[in-house]
Amino acid sequence: MEHIGKQQVALVSDIADPGAREFELGDRDSRVPGFVVRKNDQVFAYVNVCPHAGKSLNWGPDRFLTKDNGRIMCAGHGSVFEIESGLCVEGACLGASLTSLDVEVIDGRVLVGLPTTVETKT
Repeated sequence: MEHIGKQQVALVSDIADPGAREFELGDRDSRVPGFVVRKNDQVFAYVNVCPHAGKSLNWGPDRFLTKDNGRIMCAGHGSVFEIESGLCVEGACLGASLTSLDVEVIDGRVLVGLPTTVETKT
């Protein structure tokens, strides 16, 4: 069953706890890069764009978290974000937040909805 406005991006069992998985939403003409983070059996989803520099956050494929897996860290400038809220708590974009995405887990499938707007700086 397809959920209107949401796309399956992963199986929850394929994401370490804590861990992250990147994905793209949309169609071939309009792609939005994103990632999901699993922590304490909860799943959070964000657009993969740093609010400071407008670049991807990850260090490599599926690598978004600090060494202790406690927070999200931007590879570009080292800004650190809370997993649960996306709020920048350290670094160049202090006080800004990642763009969150609507996410739900149904029957072990992680479903994510497209954002209404994505703000980036260039």
